[in-house]
Formats: sequence, C-alpha cells, structure tokens
Amino acid sequence: MKFLKWPVVSRWLAVWWLVAMAQTALGAAERGAAPNILFVLADQWRTQAFGFAGDPNARTPIIDRLAAESVNFKHAVAGMPVCSPTRASLLTGQRPLTHGIFLNDVTLNVEAVTLAKVLKAAGYDTGAIGKWHLDGHGRSSFIPRERRQGFDAWQVLECTHAYNNSLYYGDTPEQKKWDGYDAFDQTKAATAFMRSRAQEKNTKPFLLWLAWGPPHNPYGTAPEKYRARFDPAKMQLRPNVPEAFAAATRKDLAGYYAHAAALDDAVGDLLATLRETGLEENTIVVFTADHGDMLGSQGMIRKQKPFDESARVPMLIRWPAGLGKKGRVLDAPINSEDLMPTLLGFAGVKVPASVEGLDYSGYARGGKNPGDGATVLTCVSPFGEFERRVGGKEYRGIRTTRYTYVRDLNGPWLLFDNETDPYQLKNLVGSAEPAHVKLQAELDAWLNRKLTANGDAFLRGPEYVAKWGYTTDPNGTVKYRP
Repeated sequence: MKFLKWPVVSRWLAVWWLVAMAQTALGAAERGAAPNILFVLADQWRTQAFGFAGDPNARTPIIDRLAAESVNFKHAVAGMPVCSPTRASLLTGQRPLTHGIFLNDVTLNVEAVTLAKVLKAAGYDTGAIGKWHLDGHGRSSFIPRERRQGFDAWQVLECTHAYNNSLYYGDTPEQKKWDGYDAFDQTKAATAFMRSRAQEKNTKPFLLWLAWGPPHNPYGTAPEKYRARFDPAKMQLRPNVPEAFAAATRKDLAGYYAHAAALDDAVGDLLATLRETGLEENTIVVFTADHGDMLGSQGMIRKQKPFDESARVPMLIRWPAGLGKKGRVLDAPINSEDLMPTLLGFAGVKVPASVEGLDYSGYARGGKNPGDGATVLTCVSPFGEFERRVGGKEYRGIRTTRYTYVRDLNGPWLLFDNETDPYQLKNLVGSAEPAHVKLQAELDAWLNRKLTANGDAFLRGPEYVAKWGYTTDPNGTVKYRP
C-alpha cells in the first residue's frame, strides 16, 4: 500500500521537529530524572471487567491493587473503539481522521510523529513486544525497521489471535515462535528487557510498549488452569444482556475472564520485576486497552459500538515518584489521543505541534482539568451491505462524565444518563419529557461544537476511504492479508 501525504504536518516539519528534539531538548534523561515508561496494552478488555470496577465474575487481584495505587481515569474511552485506530491515536496523539487509521489493516504513515520517536530523540531507549496492528502489509509479514515508528528493540507480529501458536519477528525476516501462551512469553521478554537495563546500570530511561492479544476472542484458549476457575453456568450477566443471548454469553464470559485472570498474573510478573530491579519508584506504569467488548450487552458482540461496554477502557497510570503511592479516581473523560501528550508531560518533554490530544499530566498531579468535560466518540468504518443489515453504521457522539449522546447519519440515535441508568437501558432520544428535550438539545449543540473544532464534516465511510485511497472488499472493509 502506498504512503499518502500526511494531511496535518508536512514531511519537512516532521523532520525538523525530530532533529530539533535531538539537538536542543534537554530531555529528562540528561537531567537524571526522566521516568521510565512501561506501557501495557490489552486487546478488547472492557473497563467493567475488573474486580476494582465491581465485576462479580472478575478475578483480577493484582490489577485491583495496581488501581488502588494509580490515577484511575474512570471515564476513559477509546474514541474510535477498534484495534488499529486506537493504537495509532495512542502513538501519535492524533484523532483517526487526522492520522488516517480509521479502520483495521492499513498503514500508519512512516512520517508520523510518534511517542517512541519523540522520546527516542529526547534520550530514551525504546522497545516493542507483542501485537502491533499498524503496518498494514499483512498480519504475518515482517516489519522492517523503517516502519517501526521509532521502536528499536523489537519482538513483534502485526496481528494474531492464535495465542498458543503465536509467531513474531525480531530484526530479521526469520520467523520465531513464542512458547506456549504468547502473553506469558511476551511478558517474560518484557521483564528481560527491564532487567537488562537495571543490570547494565543504564542511565538512559526507556519506553517499553507491551501489547497482548487477549482477552480478545477466541475466548476459550487461555491456559487450562485459568479456564478451570470459571464455570459458564455461574457467570453473572449484566442486566442489559437479552435472555436470548444468555447461554452463549455465559460461555464467552467464562473464557474471557480466564484470559483476564491469566493477564492479571502477567501484570504481577511485571510489577515484581520493577520492585526487584529497583526500577519501580521512577517507572510510569500505564495499563489500558484498545477498546472493550459488548459480550452480549444490548444483544451485541465485539467492538465498534458507542455503548459503554465497547467504548470505555481501563486507564490506570502509576508513578510513585511523580504521583505518589496513593491512588486517586478522576472523573474527566480522557480519550486515546490524550495519552501521548500526557506521558510527554510527565517526562518533561515538549509536546509536538502535530498532537491534537490534551495533556492531563498536570491534572493527574492535582491541577486544573484541561478538558471541557466531554470527549468525542467516532465510527467511520465503511460498512458494507451485510454489516449495515446487522446494525453497523457511522456515528458521532460525546461521552461526558454523566451522559452519552450519539448521532448517526439520520440524526439523534442514543441518549443515556449513565448516572441513573448505568447499563444504558433507557434511550432518552425522542423523549417528550421537557428536561430530556432540553438535555438532548444541549448535548447536540455540544457535539456540533466539538465536530466543528475538529474539522469533522461527518461523512459516510466510503468518502473517507476514497479520500485516503484505501481499497475495500465487497463488504466495505479492507481485506487483510494473513
């Protein structure tokens, strides 16, 4: 796939920025105070599926303790709840309509200014392990250094969900294989990366990006000892799962929570390594996900929906040296594009002009909220005839600390008061109640202001596909290569 002209920051400006960073930025590395960053990204792990979130099915004691020690952005969302768009936004600090990754299996421009490139220019070592899903040259293809977006150490595969038969590449096209359950071996590789830096007394800080495939389906493939802990018959369903979906959902939930329990142990290994190596105090640990999973709620499955099970994600940030050892829960809605500038803010590194997200680092330290109390939900995917028959459609919406409001191309679609209706069972769109009429008008105006500020004309998906020069199959999606 050919690379397209970068629509926001021209090539010369991107090069200028990185050179300037390398030459003039007295990064925290030179000041001796730069925090390490361990960025842990799970796939399809919704924010409701943790013990700390009150889920009766979850067995996540380690992550629950991590949450108690972290800044917890309880209203964090994946603004476009699909794998590749979120990953691109996390790395670039841009919204999908800017970086162009608004569907899976397309290529993030090699000229993009990414978190890894900026931190590398500021003196950081960089490493990536696990799932990538930003290269667009085939899910099992080798990714050369020039397409790695600033990461040097590399044990990565574009995408697989064969967790017990999982391949990856290093610096050469020689295909390698993780032993057993890939998330465990990827975690071992991450602990080895961190131990090597501690043993070498390396004075350079690091950014380590660890991206697991689970708990994304297939749900029944976690190690047996974890699957044995979860009986489908005992799974408690959310009240918004229709009875017709109950049996299938219980089976899926048992496997989903088995994956989650396995990953909880993997988080324990990461945190233990930080303690044992003396890296804990000055390492920022980010734990998040690329999107959630409907898992039968609203009679739906998977992602790409504006409902909370799909759009909301965990967002935990722990940094003992910079945020203290006691956790806090923050209400401000934070989106995927906000994490890059927030981490740069913590690291004391200037945020590039290309970034559209907000820096919440000061807010996390007790300062002012840089946002206005709402963030945007977007779906652009060019749905084909089949997807549209089963409910797939473009939408724009906002998620506030209390409300979800969404429009599709035909007008208002969803309005929920998430405080009084946490399972989003009562759609207030079209309500004759005067308070609801007023609320809908206010939220619609708020959404319009957001879209205008973002330069979002809210077009049909195929128009964006044509703009970016992507080729889609008869179902309206980019056909991925194995």
